[in-house]
Amino acid sequence: MRKLDEKKEILYVIRTLDVLMSSGVGLEAALHTIGKGGYGIISKDFSSLMTKLSAGKSRGLEFEVKALMNKAESDGYRRLLNTMYTNLTQNTDLIDTLRKQGKRMEEDRSESVNKYIEELGGVPETLLSIGMIGPIILAIVGLVPQILGDGAEAIIGTIDQGLINSIVNGGLMFTLVGMMLIGLKAHTKDPGL
Repeated sequence: MRKLDEKKEILYVIRTLDVLMSSGVGLEAALHTIGKGGYGIISKDFSSLMTKLSAGKSRGLEFEVKALMNKAESDGYRRLLNTMYTNLTQNTDLIDTLRKQGKRMEEDRSESVNKYIEELGGVPETLLSIGMIGPIILAIVGLVPQILGDGAEAIIGTIDQGLINSIVNGGLMFTLVGMMLIGLKAHTKDPGL
């Protein structure tokens, strides 16, 4: 759950940091702004980081960022924290690096959406096929005794209508379960954007 929340919010956090820092706001103030909320688990992380810093229970911003790196689950969030840590310890160009990361993450996100759309391409046709053809075939199976009449007994033997009803009902239930599983499969492949 944490990883999915990080993946959803990280691009927005990077863009916000870029805008804030480009307009002259320092890193600590930008983290404080993001920590106020609106960015899910990342806001909670930055809020706790700023609380520790303001309470004097920390050895410094770089140590808190390093601790968050161990807590981060998604690659993008870990990269952002690593970039911030590098900026704090080596005084690198954070704004340019954030822009590059944001662009790369945007491209990755676009690729994952396109891949998801391609994978879903056959799902509607499959659901339509199963949902339409399955009940038609089962209805024909249910009508076989009435269609053939006495001739069916000569070919197959005695046919119990209760057995035919059970087969048709079981087939319809199987069709519904199959359609639900296909829908679930499509839902679990959702890139979570």
